[in-house]
Amino acid sequence: MLPIHELPDRLETERFVLRSWLPGDGPALREALLPSYAHLEPWMPWADPDPEPDELAMRVRTFRADWLTGTNFVVAVFDPTETRVLGGTGFHTRDSPYARGDAEVGMWIASPEAGKGLGQAVLRSMLDWGFGTWGWRRLEWRCDAENTTSMRVAERCGLVHEATLRGCWRHKTRGDVEVFALTADQWRS
Repeated sequence: MLPIHELPDRLETERFVLRSWLPGDGPALREALLPSYAHLEPWMPWADPDPEPDELAMRVRTFRADWLTGTNFVVAVFDPTETRVLGGTGFHTRDSPYARGDAEVGMWIASPEAGKGLGQAVLRSMLDWGFGTWGWRRLEWRCDAENTTSMRVAERCGLVHEATLRGCWRHKTRGDVEVFALTADQWRS
């Protein structure tokens, strides 16, 4: 594991840029979220049909602050010119400090980009980046059992289904949550 002060905050590919959110990214985030509400609302508790610009400005600043303190690593998915947000992802240290080497990868894709293979490409990049440069030892993916698209993305990227958590609180109601994961050794082989 790299020391927190040495963690990379961007990865560039031909199709997209993964990077830490920065102050000033709020308007681009809002532009991606507005047409995506119906697409995200069933799965993302934070989805809002009309997010306030000031709230989004504060949200991206909080994402950056968490990154700098090593408490959570929320990643923006931008187009290669970094003018349009395509979605978001991250290495979320939900139950474990960074030094333990375990994180959950979360993701959302803006509605205009959904169904084009972007989610799979982003997840593969996150796994490569996470197990490579970052040095994570275990990465996990959780999704609502009714979110078959999310389950397919995990399976296509080689994550192993480990469990179904029955009757969990999911956003608005109780239901099942699927857990997929990989260890660094599994990813390398």
